[in-house]
Amino acid sequence: MPAYHSTFLDQESNDARIVGNFAILPIKTKFRGPSYPCSADEYDIIDEILDLFRPNSFFKNFEIKGPADRTLIYGILYLSSCLNLLNSRVDESEAVKVLNNLALEDFSIPGDLGFPLNSLYLPPSSRQEADLLRGYLQQFRQELGARLIARIYKDTKSSPSKYWLAFQRKKFMNKSL
Repeated sequence: MPAYHSTFLDQESNDARIVGNFAILPIKTKFRGPSYPCSADEYDIIDEILDLFRPNSFFKNFEIKGPADRTLIYGILYLSSCLNLLNSRVDESEAVKVLNNLALEDFSIPGDLGFPLNSLYLPPSSRQEADLLRGYLQQFRQELGARLIARIYKDTKSSPSKYWLAFQRKKFMNKSL
């Protein structure tokens, strides 16, 4: 059974900007950043990452079919690192602090020396593209963390869902951020 690919592979020619080979896709967000907004009822890349994280986390191989798949890979690996910071005794308010700090901390982008996936991603071609990608990834990380918290603390505010925490140790493609 093959891994699940992004449904946004078709949209890349229409409204996605490409930096290196990373797709800057529209997201519905309340955080400031360079992403194009989309309507509140529209399915976006963050929804797709949250939906495909658990099934894709079982796969060690993933055939990349386009820039939207690279965005999906980054999102799945970031979501995995978010789950690794949480444990069963963390309440919702503490989880918000932890994931906000993770989203806002200094992080590397494709082409930087510390970026672990440089073999899969092309570096930005200019300083403006690098700034665009860094701003997008910060906005992306903030929104993904906020929506993850909404999902894993849906039932109870005192502890995260055990069905999400069960995937803490899974490594998609044997990689991590």
